[in-house]
Amino acid sequence: MAGIENFIPELWEAAIQVPFEKALVYGQESVANRDYEGAIQQQGDTVHVTTIADPTIRTYDKTADLVIEDLDDDSTALLIDQGDYFAFRVNDIDKVQAAGDFQSPALARAAFGLRDKVDQYIAGLAYAGAYAANRLGRVAIVDAEPEYAGVGQTAAYNVLVKLREKLDDQSVPLEGRYVVVNPAFISALSYDKRFTDASASGSTETLRNGFVKQVQGFDVLVSNNVPTVGGVGADASDKVIVAGVPAAWSFANQLTETEVIRQEKRFANLVRGLNIYGAKVFEPKGLATATVSFAPPAVDES
Repeated sequence: MAGIENFIPELWEAAIQVPFEKALVYGQESVANRDYEGAIQQQGDTVHVTTIADPTIRTYDKTADLVIEDLDDDSTALLIDQGDYFAFRVNDIDKVQAAGDFQSPALARAAFGLRDKVDQYIAGLAYAGAYAANRLGRVAIVDAEPEYAGVGQTAAYNVLVKLREKLDDQSVPLEGRYVVVNPAFISALSYDKRFTDASASGSTETLRNGFVKQVQGFDVLVSNNVPTVGGVGADASDKVIVAGVPAAWSFANQLTETEVIRQEKRFANLVRGLNIYGAKVFEPKGLATATVSFAPPAVDES
C-alpha cells in the first residue's frame, strides 16, 4: 500500500478541502422516530415494540353499567440487521509531511459516509412499507409552468395535493407532516406560483435538514438520497417521493466501535469504526408515496 500520498505537500495542497456534503434527511428524528435507539448494543439485536389495540368507544347510558374490556397487545420486532464499517491506515511519515492533522478530517468523512449509507437504506423502506391505498403510482411531471402540461402530465404541486389527500383519508395527524423530494422535483415546483408564493411559516426551518419551505401542510425537504424504483420495468428510473409523519416508522442507529490501534509491523495507526442500525415501518397508513418522472412540456411553450 502506498499510504496517504494525497497529503504530501510537495504533490498536493496540505490543507484538506472538505467537499460539500449531502444533507441527511431520512435519518433525522423529525422524519423517522428514534424512540428505540437506546435499546441496541450489537448487530443482530432485536427490539420488541409492543402495540396496544384501540379501546372500543361506546355510547354512555347513565342507567347501565360500564362495559370494561381487556385490550389486546401485540409485539413487532425491530431488527438491527445492518452494519457498515470503515478502516484506514495513517502512516507516521505521512503525518510528519502533512501540514496539519488529516486524521480528524478523515474520521469526519468516514462518519459522514456511514451516515449517508444509513440515510439511503432508510429511504428505500417507504416504497414497500407504505399503505397500499396511499400509493399514487406513476406520475409524469411537466418540467415547466403548470399550464404547459400536456396529456398524461401534471404539475409537481398537484402531486403534493394528492399526497395530502391520501394522508387525510387515513386521518393521519397534521402535525409533523413532511414530504421528501429530489432536486428535480424542487425545480419543477419552482415553476409553480402556488409553491413560490407559499409562506415558509413555523419554526421548522432551522430544525430539519434539507428544509425548503412549508406548503400543503408539508415541510418540503430535499434530498439527493431519494431512491429510484429500480428493477427492469418502464418505471425503473422513477423517483420515489415519500410523504408522512415520524410516527409511521422507527429507526435505530449506534456507532458501537471506534478505535485507533498501533500497527505492530508498521510505523502507523489503524483507525476503524463499526456502525449498526435497523429501521421498520410500524404504521403504513402514516406514509404516502408517488413514483415520479420528469419530462419537457408536451405542449408548445411559445
